[in-house]
Amino acid sequence: RLKKRWNSPMYAFFHEPTIEYVGPTARRALTFKCAARGCGVSVNRFLDKKDQASTSNLQCHMKCCWGHDTVREAKNAKNVDEVRDKIVGSLLRDGSITEAFERKTGMVTYSHRAHTHRALLLLLKTGRPGYFVPSPSTVSRDLKVVFARTHNRIAKVLQEYEGNLHFASDESSAPNHRAFMAITVHFVVDGKPVCLLLDFIEVAWTHSGVNLASAFAGVLKEFGIAEKVR
Repeated sequence: RLKKRWNSPMYAFFHEPTIEYVGPTARRALTFKCAARGCGVSVNRFLDKKDQASTSNLQCHMKCCWGHDTVREAKNAKNVDEVRDKIVGSLLRDGSITEAFERKTGMVTYSHRAHTHRALLLLLKTGRPGYFVPSPSTVSRDLKVVFARTHNRIAKVLQEYEGNLHFASDESSAPNHRAFMAITVHFVVDGKPVCLLLDFIEVAWTHSGVNLASAFAGVLKEFGIAEKVR
């Protein structure tokens, strides 16, 4: 009986609800489970409330899980069946909402405004609502850990290398007159030449021979291979 009044396109993004009793007071509720792969979130709609037909909670989860673009396209659809077939089906099948956009007519416009963090997060999850996108602080932390481990591994390889190491450098100046120096190392492993970028550093002074030699020596010391230079 209740299902006959479910005309909102929001229902297309959830599985068939089940009746459950929630909480210590065993409140009777309809439980809608999100249809996105890997989501597993359930939204409860309590039947003892006056707004038991409201879809606000469903929309709130949809915006976080499926993205604002998907919600907007769903609202423009003709009915629930069209949303389920062309939008939800397309996303679950290949992660795109091409079918939803193809039925549009007229000129398509684009915004060149920079995304906010929230908008960028939703954009990254478009088509893959079940994906977890880490925070900027987490990405920054992990990049530093990966860099440190890679640095130590390269240093160990160079320290234990028994052959000759050959070094090269390239200097350049940016348009704002800031001076930079790239240092590479070249050696042979199993008859194949190997080239690695050791560092790309800013030289705080001019590109004089003394300054470049000092920067070069500092990088070699950091990798623990200063004694390999003859």
